Amino acid sequence: MKVGLVYTSTTPELIELVEREVKSQLGEDVELYSLQDASVLSETREAGYVTKSAAAKLISMFMNAVVEGCDAILNLCSSVGEAADSVQNVADYIGVPIVRVDEEMCREAVRKGVRIGVMATLPTTLEPTKNTIKRMSRQCGKKIELTDCLVEGAFGLNQDEFKARMERSAGEIADKVDVIVFAQGSMAYCEEYIADRYNKVVLSSPRFGAAELKKALIKKGTISF
Repeated sequence: MKVGLVYTSTTPELIELVEREVKSQLGEDVELYSLQDASVLSETREAGYVTKSAAAKLISMFMNAVVEGCDAILNLCSSVGEAADSVQNVADYIGVPIVRVDEEMCREAVRKGVRIGVMATLPTTLEPTKNTIKRMSRQCGKKIELTDCLVEGAFGLNQDEFKARMERSAGEIADKVDVIVFAQGSMAYCEEYIADRYNKVVLSSPRFGAAELKKALIKKGTISF
């Protein structure tokens, strides 16, 4: 079994976490095929939306994973999640599921609370994540309230500085929300720390994405457990 991991930005910590979560779901023998194109995110950040060039590059990575024999694909960038949604008909046709890392996390946030805080270091990730949460709230028939928390200046910081910036920013919204959602997978290593610090439900995407990847492979018939 072979799965594609599609990134637009990585850190060693994110790669390690994603691969650990995927292997915990699919077993140590799963073959991982990773692709990355940082220009997809940089173009999206510069424009403030997913440009046609960025979308084309992302879709090209998906198709590259298909050509290389991947049984399923995990899209790991929430900024371009809606672009991943746009090719779901193709994914169904060719029989290679494309799973968004953040979709089930957003559904879980709606299950867990009404007042949901969304933390991101990039505006281009904040809005798509909020849109996904709103879609899940419509599907669940549940009214929610969203609170933005843009952790400005945190993108690219080392772990200690990043954690400190996250703590300060989370403190600004903690009294206003029931659930805190991390819009970017790279934030995941702060999940337990922020949850303990503010006694809140905190959700990050890699563990949800890995679990959904397994479900997609079960549905496809690639695995049966």
